[in-house]
Amino acid sequence: MPAPIDRRKFHRARAAILVRPAGPLARVAPRLVQDISLGGLRALSDDPHKVGTRLELELLFPEGGTAVCLAEVVWAEPQPEGSRGRFEMGLRFVQVEPEDLERIGQVLED
Repeated sequence: MPAPIDRRKFHRARAAILVRPAGPLARVAPRLVQDISLGGLRALSDDPHKVGTRLELELLFPEGGTAVCLAEVVWAEPQPEGSRGRFEMGLRFVQVEPEDLERIGQVLED
């Protein structure tokens, strides 16, 4: 069987960035991003989100800074019982300030 085709436009890497909902839902404990790129991220969630849903997210960087971005769910898969999150999601960045993309890029280079 041939290997699956990787359609990603951006290099993904593990990084010590935390993510949580922005705004009134920011009380939710942040979770470690599974992987991140300049185009989006993969994260765990206990809340189900349909493909196409747009979420305002707060990224917490290792050096202490934060960024708020708008991301769209491109896939979501339920996780087995006992996992660290009920769902794993792939999110595509829809709106991110250029300086915040630069900060993500710096973390990816580390």
